[in-house]
Amino acid sequence: MADLPLVAIDLGSDSVRAMAAVSLGPDTLHILGAEKSTRYAYTEKGNVTNTHFAAYMIKEALQLLANRIHVEEIPSAFVVLGGYGMKIQALQDKRDLIRAHAITPELLERIKREFIRAMETSHPTVCVLDLVPTYYVLDGKEQDECPTPDQVATILEVHYTAFFGHKDMKQKVNDSFILASIFQEGSFVRSDALLSAFGTGQSEIYQQGCAVLDMGAQTTTLSIYKGNQYLASKVVPIGGWHITRSIEHLGIGLQYAEALKCQLGWACRDLAPTGKKVRIPSVQEKDKILHLDLQDLADVIDQKLNDILTPILEVLQPYEQRISTLFITGGGSMLQGLEEYIQRRTRVDVLPGSHAILLDASSDDEYCKPQYASLVGALLLGADYRKAHKQEVPDKKTMFFDSIRERFETGTLALFTENTPKK
Repeated sequence: MADLPLVAIDLGSDSVRAMAAVSLGPDTLHILGAEKSTRYAYTEKGNVTNTHFAAYMIKEALQLLANRIHVEEIPSAFVVLGGYGMKIQALQDKRDLIRAHAITPELLERIKREFIRAMETSHPTVCVLDLVPTYYVLDGKEQDECPTPDQVATILEVHYTAFFGHKDMKQKVNDSFILASIFQEGSFVRSDALLSAFGTGQSEIYQQGCAVLDMGAQTTTLSIYKGNQYLASKVVPIGGWHITRSIEHLGIGLQYAEALKCQLGWACRDLAPTGKKVRIPSVQEKDKILHLDLQDLADVIDQKLNDILTPILEVLQPYEQRISTLFITGGGSMLQGLEEYIQRRTRVDVLPGSHAILLDASSDDEYCKPQYASLVGALLLGADYRKAHKQEVPDKKTMFFDSIRERFETGTLALFTENTPKK
């Protein structure tokens, strides 16, 4: 595994993105390249709905990426998980180790796996997307840092933040990788990947507390974090795609609506330039040209932004005095005036999330854009994961038949129930 580049996949609402990198040391990456596939609609509100389409797009994105970075194939990847329906909860596992025992990485990993298995067994409709340690208690003494092998304890408590959702959320992602014959090296929830991208090297922000607002195509996610713990999370099933559809309802083609939003759209009327209009072909009347005022366009955007942000800011408001910073990221965060628009509605400092500090000077500036933040965070987490989990990539035949055996054992064969994509 150490000889392979780090590769991460983000199953976004509008595309499958893949990025490859090389770790140059602690918290430093060189980005080799990125590619995406937008061939099919395969998700709804951030969740995979068609595993065959998802598998095809994963395979296509990785093949394009392999061509870009000049390798024959990419056999494995980390994946970013998330979507509408994801929840978080603080949990703890307390173990009596009988006698003083070295707290090794192997012991902590075994306890984590057993805890996940116990949770999913007791709640059959739930899957644990990720289990992030927040702090530890060794024989009554609390510590934030992960124990080292030279520490011993008889009574061990591990306090976690659990990210969980319906069982199908993770199962369909797993099925998609299996159908694509790609080894899923590990998975990370989007919230943790973004926090890693923005918080690495900024321990004071961790302690003061921060929130991350991730504006995707079909979902918008808020995560609030302080002192190594998640305080709250909110996923709204509205995103940038819904803003585009609102603009389309003005009688504009979808392609023009997306271009207008990205190039000339402003978050609200008073931030948009006055007296400026744009000529756009009408889709309702042939040969008719619409003259759209940019402030009227901003009104449409403002109305949909309010639908997105109102439930988000209701969750943020009780924590405004406990945190210092709100980072905004995702493709939707590139809307002009958005930072000021949100700042007017909250008392915390609003900043664009930036992961540029994690990239070496030779990485292309393109990869500093916010739509790559979750991938960069996942690659950083992947580098740490690979150090802690020495393993080989299984051959494709073993992967496939192991998956079929598992599906028979669990009595679920949804793997074969969906239509295959047509070329």
